[in-house]
Amino acid sequence: MHNLLQVGRFPQELQARIDKEFRCHAAESVASDPGLRSQMEGIITRSDSPIPEELIASLPNLKVISTSGVGFDRIPVKFANDRGIVVTNTPGVLTAAVCELAIGILLSLLREIPVADRFVRDGKWRTQIFPLTTSLSGKSVGIIGMGRIGQGIAARLAPFGVDLLYAGTCRPHLPYRYFADRYEMASASDILLVCVPGGAATKNLINASLLEALGPEGFLINMARGSVVDELALIHALKQRKIKGAGLDVFHDEPNINPEFFALSNVVLTPHLGSATRETREAMLCLALDNIRAVLSGAQPLTPVFG
Repeated sequence: MHNLLQVGRFPQELQARIDKEFRCHAAESVASDPGLRSQMEGIITRSDSPIPEELIASLPNLKVISTSGVGFDRIPVKFANDRGIVVTNTPGVLTAAVCELAIGILLSLLREIPVADRFVRDGKWRTQIFPLTTSLSGKSVGIIGMGRIGQGIAARLAPFGVDLLYAGTCRPHLPYRYFADRYEMASASDILLVCVPGGAATKNLINASLLEALGPEGFLINMARGSVVDELALIHALKQRKIKGAGLDVFHDEPNINPEFFALSNVVLTPHLGSATRETREAMLCLALDNIRAVLSGAQPLTPVFG
């Protein structure tokens, strides 16, 4: 049975699947035992857990780092690759779940579903009329990041009768309006959806100027990484009604969310649920384990990433 260092937690049913085939060790145990460190052949992790360079360097026989997630911005991929270590992720299998949640958050925000739920539970319906909300149909929806998830969201939004726009350095052949400048697209959008990868290249991509361009009737949905949005600028924009509302599944310091968000009535907040369905997490773990098996058996990984 191969020895793996496990970084991050998995639900009990998924952990049982890992433990059936591999002998997993916690970082604390490995750090205190040089002999155990030399036995680690792989790291199994999730995209929300950082993998420091120092940790990789301390494992002399490490061959593979497999993350059960599409994001790999918290793994020093080039550092690992330079040491001959394969890094893999799990693209594709989580696209549908993330797209579904994006639509759910968007509708919850526009139709104020969480507020309406509280309105009914609190008994206010007996004496008050719930305020009118916002329709999705007829809106211009701009998408920043047209990879698998961005295109999946666009395909699911099209039947709602929206005008789809997109921006980015890469211009795939798509039947939507393309903008070379994201600020121009934000100005043309009623709703802005963010689906870009995390990392240094996209840090604070959504800044105060872009929120100004989106305008006081605009909505922001972030399905990317918390680092992509300047949170202080967003909180200011929400407080001052420089934009109308925001739906956020990701944050800078999860789960330690800036408490200023909690006092805002024009936000929908979810705890990084993008891929969090049983079916999707099972498929992600299967691919992550398939990658480990392949590398440890001397075969090519199924979904490698490179730094």
